[in-house]
Amino acid sequence: MIQSMTGYGKSVLQLPSKKVTIEIKSLNSKNLDLNVRVPSYYREKELSVRKDLASHLVRGKVDFSIYVEMTADETSTTVNKGVVSEYIQQLRNVVQTGSSDDLELLKMAVRMPDALKTEREELDEDEWSEINKHIQIALKEIIQYRVDEAASLEEDFKLRIQNIQSYLEEVRSLDDDRIEQVKQRLQKAISDLSVEVDANRFEQELIYYLEKLDINEEKVRLENHLSYFLKQLDTPDSNGKKLGFIVQELGREINTIGSKANFAPMQKAVIQMKNELEKIKEQILNVL
Repeated sequence: MIQSMTGYGKSVLQLPSKKVTIEIKSLNSKNLDLNVRVPSYYREKELSVRKDLASHLVRGKVDFSIYVEMTADETSTTVNKGVVSEYIQQLRNVVQTGSSDDLELLKMAVRMPDALKTEREELDEDEWSEINKHIQIALKEIIQYRVDEAASLEEDFKLRIQNIQSYLEEVRSLDDDRIEQVKQRLQKAISDLSVEVDANRFEQELIYYLEKLDINEEKVRLENHLSYFLKQLDTPDSNGKKLGFIVQELGREINTIGSKANFAPMQKAVIQMKNELEKIKEQILNVL
């Protein structure tokens, strides 16, 4: 079963004093590209979060965020009264007038360094345990999203492979006519020269020439690669890189058949196979 690298998962946890929102987004990437944003007081758990994300998501450009919204009446940020009072007094001295507006001075003072102080919140292990449960919920959501997204990709891949197989059957049916036409074309070319030709030598050269145009091996390999691609789609694991390698091999065999075809009806079928393969290539980049 394949998975897409595109996904989204979210979970919201309401704690007594805060609301914690966990979001995970992913897009396609050749490797795992993790971007983790967490509040400073959860920073010590970042490494374990990264390991967890890597083990579950494997590959893709992943953005993980924890947003905290304080809902309690209390706040960890307070006004540093002594510092603010000293700033106001210094500002009065600068203004040097008794008519200075203390409200305006206060507005200026609270913008000065150290006017506000924030008490560092320590990590609560019980709180983190609850958050981690919701991280797992968000991970399940994004994995399910990836599976659902890949379902349509899988159907499209099977349709494209089936189409290529149909065009391969067309190539097989045209092969005898192609060989016969090549023979006739060569014989006509010889007759147009109006020269005596040794029949045995001509037959030997014709066999040598037709061997170079033979596509039986390519047809067999192409059929095997198509079957292998479908087999890999039905495996329990999603391996987009392996599918990508198979697609490369499909392209190689189709190109070789096209270069050897030397027959317009067969080349048309090859072009159709290439068209179907290009559509697979576009989507395979998003498979995990």
